[in-house]
Amino acid sequence: MPRTRIEDMPEFKENPFRKQICEVFSEDGQGDMTFDDFLDMFSVFSEAAPRDVKAVYAFKIYDFDRDNQLGRQDIVKTVTHLTRNEMTSEEIQFIVGKIFEEADLDEDGKLSYTEYEHVISKSPDFVR
Repeated sequence: MPRTRIEDMPEFKENPFRKQICEVFSEDGQGDMTFDDFLDMFSVFSEAAPRDVKAVYAFKIYDFDRDNQLGRQDIVKTVTHLTRNEMTSEEIQFIVGKIFEEADLDEDGKLSYTEYEHVISKSPDFVR
């Protein structure tokens, strides 16, 4: 199924992460999905999906540069997407700074999946 068709679905049309979602769930990473990819995506987004599975995919969606870590730019893009680009650069930088203060346990300037998981475990509604 072509990415454009998926992105135009009512369930995704307003989702600011629709491009990332398509890329993460597509077998080739380009966004076009096989039927199995499509089923996997909806399975992960179902209410019945385990929280840890949702967390893994959320991490992948937020990892814009696909380096298996959430760097500052990944978090800036995530916050920008979540707030629909309605915040100033200064406000976004403030939020990103607070996220790293709280989550970057080894202070290496990026969040590993373990650090990400630690933070979201404190906020049960985060991955719904």
